[in-house]
Amino acid sequence: MIGTEYYIALSAIIFSIGTVGVLSRRSAIMVFLSIELMLNAANLAMVAFARAWASEGALAAMNGQAAVFIILAIAAAEVAVGLGILVAIFRYRETTELDLLSEMRL
Repeated sequence: MIGTEYYIALSAIIFSIGTVGVLSRRSAIMVFLSIELMLNAANLAMVAFARAWASEGALAAMNGQAAVFIILAIAAAEVAVGLGILVAIFRYRETTELDLLSEMRL
């Protein structure tokens, strides 16, 4: 059986990749993808902890899984709203480069 520390280490690596993506990319779409990667890393950590605490009873495992479903719902809402805003900005400015979108004036 693979230990919880390996899942947490993998989650930290994936989260770090997402952080580097957010800080280094210029395209808004790539930033959204990196944020999604970070949220999935958090989900992996929660599932790993829920699995580790499952020996304490079914309630402890269900709390971790419920948190994962909440995070997935938040991530879906973030993508829907973020991409809607991004499409509106693209229609007006005709670019998704974040450096060029720093001015929000007309």
